[in-house]
Amino acid sequence: MSEKQDKTSVDSMAEASRSRVEFSGHRGSLGAAGYRNKDENDYGDTCEFLDDPGESIAISPGKDGFESILIGATWENVKVQKAGFFDKMLKKVQNVGVDLDIGCLYEMTDGTRGAIQAFGKKFGDFEHSPFMALSGDERTGDSEGNDEHILVNGKHWDQIKRMLIYIYIYEGAPSWSEIKPQVIVDVPGNDDLVVTLGAHNDKLSLCAVGELENVRNGIKLTNRTEYFPGHEEMDRAFGFGLQWDDGKK
Repeated sequence: MSEKQDKTSVDSMAEASRSRVEFSGHRGSLGAAGYRNKDENDYGDTCEFLDDPGESIAISPGKDGFESILIGATWENVKVQKAGFFDKMLKKVQNVGVDLDIGCLYEMTDGTRGAIQAFGKKFGDFEHSPFMALSGDERTGDSEGNDEHILVNGKHWDQIKRMLIYIYIYEGAPSWSEIKPQVIVDVPGNDDLVVTLGAHNDKLSLCAVGELENVRNGIKLTNRTEYFPGHEEMDRAFGFGLQWDDGKK
């Protein structure tokens, strides 16, 4: 793809992202302090919560299909201590935030499969296949709005078969119960769909959170909440069959 095409895709995605935020009215409502609690009136009336593994919900497309679909991650930026062996001897300890990333495995209706994530710089493409792209890499969880999000081009949802949304802790202690991550799926014209982790496993730093499936061109969202030691093991469990290599941000 040419540099001009890349710039066009990035610009289009940025504009679509801005318009989605304005449409949803969620400017600044997510982020490090944006945990959605269904017992609070501020969010309870405008959200559908999927709290338990296996729980699912379906959304039918409008007469013109779907607009852009925003899939965001939010978490509490808990500080953890980091120090090397000699640093500990010298009592030099620094507090660092948890770097949590969102990503997805996808399968298109033509059989094409791939991954979207900051690790390995697989940012996707909003205007061209796979018609989904990652916003960037928010390292701290301190920013306003969604800490990170994947924007899906709803006009081409009919070409997407399924998406497995996952989050992984790139740096920092994997204490899922402390950082309280959530994945929020924002579909225009519908209540926000909030997927929370139905269980916690602090020994593993990768969690498959939710799966979006194309069912008669509608969206079926299922809470998966399953932890894995790595991407390859998660891939194998859900049958995507990708080749995984070591990568860097």
